[in-house]
Amino acid sequence: MSVVAVHAEAVSTAPPERVFAVLTDWPRHAEWMPFTRAEGGDKPGDELRAWTGIGPVGFTDTMVITDWRDGRRVAVRHTGRVVRGEAFFKVVPEGSGSRVIWAERIDLPLGAFGRAGWLVAGPVVKMFLGIGLRRLAVLSQA
Repeated sequence: MSVVAVHAEAVSTAPPERVFAVLTDWPRHAEWMPFTRAEGGDKPGDELRAWTGIGPVGFTDTMVITDWRDGRRVAVRHTGRVVRGEAFFKVVPEGSGSRVIWAERIDLPLGAFGRAGWLVAGPVVKMFLGIGLRRLAVLSQA
């Protein structure tokens, strides 16, 4: 199995607590993350479920919250069939606003085929993480 890492960042004029509140309002996930909707809990051990796709074509990403620092950080372990690994969101003060960081460490399946696929999928994943965080930054300013 191969492990890859990807991350993205965005800056918001909103304070960290506001960005974190919008970020972790899982039903609002679809407002800022393209092609994804989510639901779940708000403390370590709680489960999260996210559907990523268009119409009936997509997959469910199951996760368990491994760390929750209110207003600052949430980390998860991906437990699904498609996505395995770890991820975190971190919101830190920056000037009068905040910076939000999303990092993923993904266990690629399928050996060499998975590594080859990541050459194409990796930049697309990074692009969508960035788009999502920029949309989150704007949404949290409202």
